[in-house]
Amino acid sequence: MKPLKLTYAVFLLLFLACNQTDNSKAVTTNDTLHNTNTETNQNIENKVQEEKLKEDVIAGINNIIELFNNKDVDKISNIISYPLQREYPIPSIKNKEEFKLRFNEVFDQYLIDKIANSKIEQWSEVGWRGIMLDNGDLWITSSDGIITTVNYQSDIEKKLIIDLIEKDKANLHVSLKIFESPTYRIKTKTSLIRIDEVSENVYRFASWKKNEKESSKPDIIMSNGVVEYDGTGGNHYIIFEDGSTKYKVYRFIMGAEEDTPDFTVEIEKDEKTLLTEDGTLVLE
Repeated sequence: MKPLKLTYAVFLLLFLACNQTDNSKAVTTNDTLHNTNTETNQNIENKVQEEKLKEDVIAGINNIIELFNNKDVDKISNIISYPLQREYPIPSIKNKEEFKLRFNEVFDQYLIDKIANSKIEQWSEVGWRGIMLDNGDLWITSSDGIITTVNYQSDIEKKLIIDLIEKDKANLHVSLKIFESPTYRIKTKTSLIRIDEVSENVYRFASWKKNEKESSKPDIIMSNGVVEYDGTGGNHYIIFEDGSTKYKVYRFIMGAEEDTPDFTVEIEKDEKTLLTEDGTLVLE
């Protein structure tokens, strides 16, 4: 009888172990199903929210596509955020009337066709920045499909930039005539400041008293400026050094308030602030 009892005991232990494993698998399976169902419901909810957002965005995109298909300059002028900035030294487009006159400068046939023939898949939302076409040739707002930025540059504008730079150089003091591209002209309470890119990512600072002309010799010239970006909104500053003195020119693209200045110029010596002045961008 002893061998029989031993066999029975082993069998009982194996049965209990198997039953416990099955129960454990059942609990695990139920937890997995619960988690999967929760994730599925969340995904469905997110998808519904995204689809609702996309409907509004797609309506704005389709409106733009239709307007460019028809080349309806009048109606396109109504969906532009003014002033529409162009690459310096090209002046910005201030209003609807000016936009109609300069439409072909900005939108050549290539860009018109690109917008008119674009598919929804070519447009993508980039957070607070809005919606961009392809790699950012055109930007619109997410909410109402207003065109905020045109990064594309037509052949007309490329030629115009060259002409404007040559004209600009002709009116400069001889010490400033050599540079690759003009960056900013700034007026503060006391000064006229000019910043040029003299070589790739290297900037030059020149300043005069407010009412002096750029054809006169600058009071200050520094050619060692480097740019530093502040966040992702485009705000940045350029630092110039003259011994222990630092000149910082802050450029505000995205301002927290409507009265945020175009620039703030700050002068430091031995880490003490000597002067701070706000400035405006001079485009003409």
